[in-house]
Amino acid sequence: MGRRRFSFKEPVVIALGALRAHKLRSVLTLLGVIISVFTLIGVMSIIEGLNRYIAERVADFGTNVFYVTRYPIITNAKDWLEARRRNPKMTVEDMDYLREHMTLAEAVGAQEWRMSDVRGGNESLEDVSIRGTTPNMIDISTENVASGRYITQGDYQRRTLVAFVGADLVEGLFPNVDPLGKTIWVKGLPFEIVGVAEKVGSVLGQSQDNFVFIPLTTLQKIWGPGPAFDSGPWIGIKCSSPDVMARAMDEARTLMRARRQQKFDERDRFGLIASESLMNLWDQIFGGVAAVAVGVVSVFLLVGGIVIMNIMLASVTERTREIGIRKSLGARRRDILLQFLVEASVLSTVGGVVGVLLALGATALVVATTPVPMRTPTWVVVLAVALAASVGLFFGVYPAQKAARLDPVVALRAE
Repeated sequence: MGRRRFSFKEPVVIALGALRAHKLRSVLTLLGVIISVFTLIGVMSIIEGLNRYIAERVADFGTNVFYVTRYPIITNAKDWLEARRRNPKMTVEDMDYLREHMTLAEAVGAQEWRMSDVRGGNESLEDVSIRGTTPNMIDISTENVASGRYITQGDYQRRTLVAFVGADLVEGLFPNVDPLGKTIWVKGLPFEIVGVAEKVGSVLGQSQDNFVFIPLTTLQKIWGPGPAFDSGPWIGIKCSSPDVMARAMDEARTLMRARRQQKFDERDRFGLIASESLMNLWDQIFGGVAAVAVGVVSVFLLVGGIVIMNIMLASVTERTREIGIRKSLGARRRDILLQFLVEASVLSTVGGVVGVLLALGATALVVATTPVPMRTPTWVVVLAVALAASVGLFFGVYPAQKAARLDPVVALRAE
């Protein structure tokens, strides 16, 4: 006769029966695994949600777009002070130079920021973002026209007092009224609204629709040069495809270094910023958070695994006579070993599944009741359950070996 094949059904049923019979003990046994899986999924859901949110709402400069600026991305005060001393402000002439000499750019434009109160009708708004732009920035940046028109080349050349405004300004100054043709007052000057932008929404609770776009030439005429730390215009460069982005950035860097007459070993006296740059910075910031989360999860998994091992050792002691009977009836050492390994894995897997369900419920609750962006990738759920099962398998080896090595004669004498 052939050897009887090991059946996984029996140890699975035994493990689930033990969980039902000792509910409190089961909860305490699996608490470490449940907390670790809950923590892992929760943290990864936050990171994944924020990553997507930042990529779509914060670091989205437009399709195939990068900016040449006075300052690169700087993360400490010392470098910022050094860059402020070393890097001159960007100018419209820099924009014109790049536009004339770049061969890989589809469009080159510029925009510059100021803040001001804005009045319209009988209402006023404080701290509105005033942005001076070139006419082609509508093709470079992410704004879209909802009604009316954008700044034109004629507006730019004649420094006219026209404005392209955001949805917040329309709602605040001209509710339930067509704003086109209406007048708003900026710095004591009357601007005619010629266009309204599509609503963008908010980023991390900060509205992105509280703005007024005017011709860059008009802004520079009204405000003049900004403070010493001001960056001057940001020069936006749009490429024809993602394939030429890296080469276009290298071309812009080469041209700007030549224009600034920099030596080959001298640091850039300007910055190049793309969506990828911001995402790399974001990854660096949250890399530390992820590392801490991995440490916390590891501790909980270790604790959970030790508890499962102790419970399985107790189970071996309680079932010594049963093991002796099974061995006397022909069960091999491997059968006993697999039985207890499967039971340990089932225990920890159940804890993993409970942790997943709790984490998914908490994530859905947070998304429904708060503005915190969270998204749970499928691979995280699979990884969490696999880790839980692996913990049971690993920490179940010792109890399983102890059970498998029991002498059947000695085991049958156990009370």
